[in-house]
Amino acid sequence: MKKFIYLPLALLALFSCKSDSKDAQQQFRERQRAIEERSRQGGDGAATASDTITVAEQPSKEAADKPTRTPATTAGDKVVGVKDGDTIVLLVNGEEVTVRLYGVDTPEKNQAHGQRAKQYTSDLAFGKTVRLIVNNKDRYGRTVGTIILPDGKNLNEELVRNGFAWHYKEYSKDQNLANAEADARRFKRGLWQDPNPVAPWDFRKEQRSGASKPSTANAPIPAGATKRTVYICNSTNSAVYHYDSNCHVLKRCKDEVIKTTEALAIREHGRRADKTCSP
Repeated sequence: MKKFIYLPLALLALFSCKSDSKDAQQQFRERQRAIEERSRQGGDGAATASDTITVAEQPSKEAADKPTRTPATTAGDKVVGVKDGDTIVLLVNGEEVTVRLYGVDTPEKNQAHGQRAKQYTSDLAFGKTVRLIVNNKDRYGRTVGTIILPDGKNLNEELVRNGFAWHYKEYSKDQNLANAEADARRFKRGLWQDPNPVAPWDFRKEQRSGASKPSTANAPIPAGATKRTVYICNSTNSAVYHYDSNCHVLKRCKDEVIKTTEALAIREHGRRADKTCSP
């Protein structure tokens, strides 16, 4: 009788143990999956944070590939002096530096328009902080360069464009300066209002040689000369005027050809009639 009693109890205990074992295994697996899930989520988050920090700290490829350039110009130099229209004094790192403007030649101070050119440069640049673009050094040890004004304009070009300087073609092939002079001539700005402006290099040559032209203010003029049109080559090397604009001698003129009256050609320009192409 006892055997029959214990047998069901043993079977019940066995089934109960198996059931408990299955439940335990199921719970263990669930706990394991939960741990793995949390670990995976934590790992991804950490990796994302780490990647973010790395990207922030590293420079972009574009920035890394871009070379570090040292400006070819100096900035923040103050104009403390104006010697004449094309020569100024800059204060650079506490020292005064004389700068000769590149590619331009203004009238000398004792020449017509010389003082006006100096005043124009002073009005635009004196006391201003400008940018110097260095070109070279001249034989006098001066720095030759271009001055960029605070408003971004080019002082060298402004002088030529407004008729206060010539393009110094002997030392410059700058096309912007050449165009600026052409505009000034066309619209007769500044010194180009004069009937026969003298280039500064010719003026200096005359000063050095002591040469002076004889006065022609009272020179006799032919009848009808006040109404007769003639043509002159605007060069100090020319001493004649021409009746015919197609004269082969006039065609050789490398400077501006001026149309004027015969009387003015004689009295103001000191010219005589050209016999080569005379009527």
